[in-house]
Amino acid sequence: MTTKRLINDQTGATAIEYGLLAALIAVASIVAFQMLGLNLATVFSTIASALGQ
Repeated sequence: MTTKRLINDQTGATAIEYGLLAALIAVASIVAFQMLGLNLATVFSTIASALGQ
């Protein structure tokens, strides 16, 4: 394969783009679930304190 053909070759580009998009979604989901977990811990702690009184 010549250098010019190799540079213009788009084979596999779509799969790589989908992989990068999936990785971005995974990272965003992990961050969102961690933040949600912290908020839920606060809510449960508040409820437990209120029931204990």
